[in-house]
Amino acid sequence: MAKDAPYAVIIRRGPAKSVATVGWDRATDTFTVGQWLRGRIYERRSDLSPDGKHLIYFAMNGKWHTDSKGSWTAISRAPYLKAIGFWPKGDCWNGGGLFLSTGEYWLNAGCGTVESVRTPPGLTRLEYPFSAYYGGECPGVYYHRLIRDGWKLVACERFRQPVDREWQFCQLNRNALPRNVHAIFELTLPGGWTLRKLAYATCNRPGRGCYFDEHELENAGLDDILDCRDWEWADWDRGRLVWAAGGRIQTGILSSKGVVDKRLLYDFNEMRFEAVAAPYG
Repeated sequence: MAKDAPYAVIIRRGPAKSVATVGWDRATDTFTVGQWLRGRIYERRSDLSPDGKHLIYFAMNGKWHTDSKGSWTAISRAPYLKAIGFWPKGDCWNGGGLFLSTGEYWLNAGCGTVESVRTPPGLTRLEYPFSAYYGGECPGVYYHRLIRDGWKLVACERFRQPVDREWQFCQLNRNALPRNVHAIFELTLPGGWTLRKLAYATCNRPGRGCYFDEHELENAGLDDILDCRDWEWADWDRGRLVWAAGGRIQTGILSSKGVVDKRLLYDFNEMRFEAVAAPYG
């Protein structure tokens, strides 16, 4: 979701080896298909500019002998994929990046230099701006995005500080993290509610990628923690809870009894690949 505008881009996986971007006007809850790609977009290494106008993403189609080198980072005009900034990669280490402001971005280039084939007009690339380091793959971008957008990192299996290069181990409530959970984030919501995101890193869950999330809702006034583990994604949007589960975007209101007034916003399950041209050169 854009930080300063009621807009979002949804990355919709499948069917087969296809992926689509869909623009979401959160003020009207209308959805517009951007473009499709035969390949994969790494959603945890992607980001939307604070004004919702630009998308940075890391993609892979495996065509290693083409100009894209089979994988690449790009900046486009949301919700489309046509690159106005283009950096061929050639592998799936690192890649992607984050917006640091409406006009500034950082690339997850790792130790190497990423040469630009196309530089995005009106945007400025900055060097590594963070004090903590969470690795070169998905957590190295995703965790910084969550923290930037208001989530608090309360536990992490391991992370490295650039100052001393030491690995540190954190524990939640002095107990070891749940099995295969790499980090836990929390978002404080109105009414004493906490939305908890359990960020997994494992290859042992059928039907899931290496990195995926599960969620919980907790209220100090209730005895039970609400199990929302089927939510692939969840966040707080201007007074309402929004989440993705089963190929659908849904919303609800938090009350003293839990999530009420649940409503389906859009069902993406019937979407199929179609060639769509971006409306810009």
